[in-house]
Amino acid sequence: MTKRRLGRSELFIDPLVLGTNVFGWTADERTSFDILDAFVGEGFTAIDTADAYSRWVPGNDSESEKIIGRWLKARGNRDKVLIFTKVGSDMGQGKRDLSAKWIAEAVEGSLKRLQTDYIDLYQSHWPDPTVTQEETLTAYDKLIKAGKVRYIGASNYDTALLSEALRLSDQLGLPRYETLQNEYNLVTRDKYEGDVQDLLIKNGLSAITYYGLAAGFLSGKYRKPEDLVGARSGSVQRYFNDKGLKVLAAMDDVSSRTGAALSEIALAWVAARPGVAAPLASATSTTQLQSLVRGARLTLAAEDVKLLNDAGK
Repeated sequence: MTKRRLGRSELFIDPLVLGTNVFGWTADERTSFDILDAFVGEGFTAIDTADAYSRWVPGNDSESEKIIGRWLKARGNRDKVLIFTKVGSDMGQGKRDLSAKWIAEAVEGSLKRLQTDYIDLYQSHWPDPTVTQEETLTAYDKLIKAGKVRYIGASNYDTALLSEALRLSDQLGLPRYETLQNEYNLVTRDKYEGDVQDLLIKNGLSAITYYGLAAGFLSGKYRKPEDLVGARSGSVQRYFNDKGLKVLAAMDDVSSRTGAALSEIALAWVAARPGVAAPLASATSTTQLQSLVRGARLTLAAEDVKLLNDAGK
């Protein structure tokens, strides 16, 4: 595998980022440690979390960052991994929040939970229409100058918002977003392809895409309505339509020729798209993690890429 640079930063990663929204939710701490150990054992380094993971579970409070922090302390390997986290979700203040005041407070909480002095990539989790982007970028500038954050990224931004942020960074000498984390997979392509993708490529940003497996739908285990059970069933429902089933059929064809599992094909397709540094994917077992690794190392033939492209249009 060839390492890929994130934007114009000095961060280089292999084409797979480990998502950890499942930590403290569908993966307990021991399992999470095993997954993290397996991930770095395969030579990967980029670990993505957020202050809000997994607060949707009753009784949980930023469990993902806490588990990662305990793992980092136990393994003593902070200098060998890259930690990405996010700010901006509603953490009890009643709104999505990218105000300078909240960012200054939130970063301290993340650093404490992660048991680290710095965050490699700090990402705006969601746009906040109640504050100016200048205020947000200025807050990040202070964190970077203080050594608490190395680089910044955005998530769930459209072309207009990202264009404005890049313009402000350039005009005011503020740090710029080096990455964009938007949803992108074989069945949901409009949140990245087109204007967003063109903007990233033109300005040298990198995409770290989420939902690469469409909440598990592209694993192929959801083929009929009665399969829609379990923790992710609600998320999978929106892909269960004629287009989704057409994509699965195309993936089945590719699988028959390559011997690769559908989830591996889905990740390989995303990783090969222009402007994408890496898909982000989570695992609830080391067996699932090994499948993600195989996907990151899979190169699809041109005819297979075309078949998949056409099926997902």
